[in-house]
Amino acid sequence: MSAYNKTDIHPSTFILIGIPGLEASHIWISIPFCLGYLLALLGNCSLLVIIKTDTSLHQPMYLFLCMAAGADLVVCTTVVPKLLSLFWFQDREIRFEACLTQVFLIHSFCIMESGFFLAMAFDRYVAICNPLRHSTILTHTVTGRMGIAIVLRGTTLLSPHPFMLRWLPYCRTNIISHTYCEFMALIKIACAETRVCRAYSPIVAFLTGGMDFILIICSYVRILYTVFHLPSKHAKFKTLSTCGSHVCVILVTYIPAFFSFLTHRFGYRVAPHVHIFVANICLLFPPMVGPIIYGVRTKKIRNRFLKLFLFSKSLN
Repeated sequence: MSAYNKTDIHPSTFILIGIPGLEASHIWISIPFCLGYLLALLGNCSLLVIIKTDTSLHQPMYLFLCMAAGADLVVCTTVVPKLLSLFWFQDREIRFEACLTQVFLIHSFCIMESGFFLAMAFDRYVAICNPLRHSTILTHTVTGRMGIAIVLRGTTLLSPHPFMLRWLPYCRTNIISHTYCEFMALIKIACAETRVCRAYSPIVAFLTGGMDFILIICSYVRILYTVFHLPSKHAKFKTLSTCGSHVCVILVTYIPAFFSFLTHRFGYRVAPHVHIFVANICLLFPPMVGPIIYGVRTKKIRNRFLKLFLFSKSLN
């Protein structure tokens, strides 16, 4: 352990210890994470291929879904390969620059994904509450600009994170009690005043993910108001069914994310291994189940996925 306790003001490497207290179970824990990662890769890559090749899916809802799938791929690929390397080969070291890059990619692309969910909610709002103007409001140009704006927002607001962490001294330890480099995990091992950094992170989280969630709720309140004023039950059900997949994905993304965010900052009585396990689930579970939800609930995507699967099977 002497090598792991080596400290420096600016260490060249950090040491990831995985899930504290569950080191003996790392191999078993890695199995569902590996399977989940493979499912996430298969599902999101299939979504990207299906939406790109099927011109009937070149609609705002599916284009935003395509962007969200790309963000999911970046987030889980940033985290899971290093996690598996740690669990399988005890590869605990991560270089300082790689650690900062991991922090930036995780947080920025999670914020981008939240923005894409808001854009999808806006698409549903326009399609249901103002259907005659949907094609004129959400043109391909507007959809592309919205996507670029969401990417720029995530990049701009989260780019200070790695710079803040680079300027901090780490004279206590270079051991990170986590499976990946996370902003608050690094803040906790810094030996300097971190009030500004601690304040910046939740402010950005509220102005992005928090506001996105509030606006999504407002959109669906307006959607429900419109739906319940439709004349027939069949029309109500058919209209609501177009939002089902989006709502399910939002719930499986935001609920664990909010739990992880709150416990990391205020849940001092939550066991570390519980928090770290949930934090990993937050990054892997939504990318894994998102394509499944859309594949099961969206007929066009389901049929295209079956054709793609049967075509690849016939080639073998």
